[in-house]
Amino acid sequence: MDAALRVDGLSHFYGARKALDDVSFAVRPASFVALLGLNGAGKSTLFSLVTRLYAIRGGQIRIFGHDVDRRPGDALRLVGVVFQPRTLDLDLSVTQNLTYHAALHGIGARAARIRAGEVLTRIALSDRANDKVRDLSGGQMRRVEIARALLHRPRLLILDEATVGLDIKARADILRHVRMLVREEGVAVVWATHLVDEVADDDDLIVLHRGRILAHGAVSEIAAGGDVGGAFARLTQDPVPGEAA
Repeated sequence: MDAALRVDGLSHFYGARKALDDVSFAVRPASFVALLGLNGAGKSTLFSLVTRLYAIRGGQIRIFGHDVDRRPGDALRLVGVVFQPRTLDLDLSVTQNLTYHAALHGIGARAARIRAGEVLTRIALSDRANDKVRDLSGGQMRRVEIARALLHRPRLLILDEATVGLDIKARADILRHVRMLVREEGVAVVWATHLVDEVADDDDLIVLHRGRILAHGAVSEIAAGGDVGGAFARLTQDPVPGEAA
């Protein structure tokens, strides 16, 4: 079976600075992978390359076997993305935001309304369908963005620091909904974060530091009987993300 996401020998430069250095990993279908790294580790650069916001100059990215560079249409129609900056139109209703996005994917108006209802039910926001986005809480806005990313029924969902700026309860709610998608819908998820408390014991874990992967595997293997924070500090020689230096 093809990996949901396979990255081989990926490197990227900003001028003379190397943002990603020979990055390689694979994500299994229907799995939750935590991509853990400090701010500036290269997480957003990686996602920008996966989604073709940046051109791939060194290495290869495949999504369910489709080469992102050579067959971008086939690859990217299988991906849903939630970027760190919020991109909803605050003056439109929740449903209007979703149906507008569906139109960009070529989904007809009737099908878009049906799918919008389905994804809002999935993330427990169907009661806010007609509310303006500006009237939602930060956590609810994030859930709408996740719903939007699911409209075209992707098999891979990537989220870049999706809980930034949210309180503890909202963060937990978002994580619970995303993990439920893996269990119940079979979606593969890559969850980028700088917070160790967002990594669960049964996750797959990738530690990305200064553009290089320092570890990839089950949390239990990487932590080696300790905790994720201790393993991160040991691997990187940097303070534990999410804790005061």
